[in-house]
Amino acid sequence: VHIEPSLDYVVVKIPRWDLKKFSRVNKSLSSSMKSVGEVMSIGRTFEETIQKAIRAIDYGFSGFGQNDLVDSIKEELINPSDQRLFAIANAMHQGYTVDQIWELTKIDKWFLHKLRNIIELEKQLKQYNYSTIKPDLVLMAKQLGFSDRHIAKIISSSELSIRRMRHEHGIIPFVKQIDTVAAEFPAQTNYLYVTYNAVEHDINFDEKGVMVLGSGVYRIGSSVEFDWCAVRAIRTLRDRGIKTIMVNYNPETVSTDYDEADRLYFENITLERVLDIYEIESSCGVIISMGGQTPNNIALPLFRQNVKIL
Repeated sequence: VHIEPSLDYVVVKIPRWDLKKFSRVNKSLSSSMKSVGEVMSIGRTFEETIQKAIRAIDYGFSGFGQNDLVDSIKEELINPSDQRLFAIANAMHQGYTVDQIWELTKIDKWFLHKLRNIIELEKQLKQYNYSTIKPDLVLMAKQLGFSDRHIAKIISSSELSIRRMRHEHGIIPFVKQIDTVAAEFPAQTNYLYVTYNAVEHDINFDEKGVMVLGSGVYRIGSSVEFDWCAVRAIRTLRDRGIKTIMVNYNPETVSTDYDEADRLYFENITLERVLDIYEIESSCGVIISMGGQTPNNIALPLFRQNVKIL
């Protein structure tokens, strides 16, 4: 029997450029290697997945939307630098059409139409505030990859208020399993991601494992040593018969090998997502000290949400 591979997920990888760290560097991107790390995100739609990836590159980025990162839009569209994606967002906000952006960038229109979907929804959200926004619009935003923080920024609210509102209306994400063999035969992997474009979980949650937060994206001055720490922590826990949950979004790490932890969540290390996984898994505690700056940044917010920090 001839079986066509069936893939039900989208993967987006983005390099992390850190060109500001160097004086006199040429910021234009060509075929030469200039990145210092990379991120990977997994979701169900391109919109959802690219927004996840953008947030993974830098905590300061809330997603694909209006921003003040780019000075000259047209210049940036013609000559790509590490800011090009943000220039496209601003161009769309200013009314550039997909065809106009295609003329300047020659980026395939399929991608540009998808990116425009995100901007259109952002414009819709701007018409509401916390008391007038409708739950179905919040769900649409979550399905297009908007974070709670991003929605809060647009409607002048707070991240935790949006989270509370979502929970009141049953807008919660679902855990999906990556099928590593494209459905050629049944595959049980512990390679997981979280999405709002689903109606049920792929797995059961009875392990109550310990979460270890990974190092996130490699930066100049912090890279593989944090991954070593996270992996040692997981191996030590497993040697003691304790179930483990790894959270990381860096494809260049050992911690994201599918057989290192009992469960691997290829997910952003943000307050929102760590809380999601902690709650869904009924985790018995989180180890944040092994991943360096990225998890340490959310230590206090997690603690304030009554997360057990080990």
